Amino acid sequence: MKIAIIGGSGKMGSWFARFLARDGKEVVISGRNPQKLQDAAQDGVAVAPISEALAGASFILLAVPLEGLEPVVTKIAPLIQTEQAVLDITSVKAVPVDIMHRHIKKGTALGAHPMFGPGAAGLAGQNVVLTPTNDAESTLAEKVRAYLEGKGARVSLMTPAEHDELMSTVLGLSHFIALTTADTLRETGKLAEMGKVGGTSYKMLLTLAQGVLGEDPEFYASLQMGLPGTVKMEKLFQQKAAEWAALVASGDREGFARRMKDLRKAFEAVSPGFDRAYATIYKIVKDL
Repeated sequence: MKIAIIGGSGKMGSWFARFLARDGKEVVISGRNPQKLQDAAQDGVAVAPISEALAGASFILLAVPLEGLEPVVTKIAPLIQTEQAVLDITSVKAVPVDIMHRHIKKGTALGAHPMFGPGAAGLAGQNVVLTPTNDAESTLAEKVRAYLEGKGARVSLMTPAEHDELMSTVLGLSHFIALTTADTLRETGKLAEMGKVGGTSYKMLLTLAQGVLGEDPEFYASLQMGLPGTVKMEKLFQQKAAEWAALVASGDREGFARRMKDLRKAFEAVSPGFDRAYATIYKIVKDL
């Protein structure tokens, strides 16, 4: 089976090229930067111009930034054949799926979102979201799902709109908290001192903040402003932060404890491993 990856020299494009080649697939990567493509080439991964990469490929994986997706889709659309499948792996889904639907008249387009980064060792235990919108895409999604689950991934199917709503929290809010935390810690002027005395919870918080800061700022800006529910979710977070701050400022110990207990009940009801969370934190930070 031949798989073409457009944007194959990027972090996720390279990850999938490497993974699929090791799984015995014929992988051909293409993109705008010849030098980066050659650097990304490895055993089992070939480099070719877009037209050659697409020719005869069963699957075409679009591993390009959201801002560059439409120009790429516009360019490849005339080359795509009826039997080919096109998947994009951007972190937003409604806009990319709409772009593919508008331009790709042959083949089947499917939105996909691997919920992991290029540091993942493999697919085992990783979450992947697929967003089919019609019968043909649903059939393709089940085929992709079977392959991914065969490699140990956990696959969820939902609409592009449902995906973007969830990602406004799963990604948008998580990154927002990390960035505002980093900004707050810097403002104290005591980053070095806190690093020397910080306990388990602080190490977790600091790791989250540093993990986000170490990534591509343009990608995170695109994500924050590309997910339609992010602003609403961040306003809700600010409201809740103000409510908790008010409890502390007023010295309302009873109200603070009551609210914390209510939250614990809510999370216990939907999180089977809730009672192991604190022990899990220790496992995560033991090497930090």
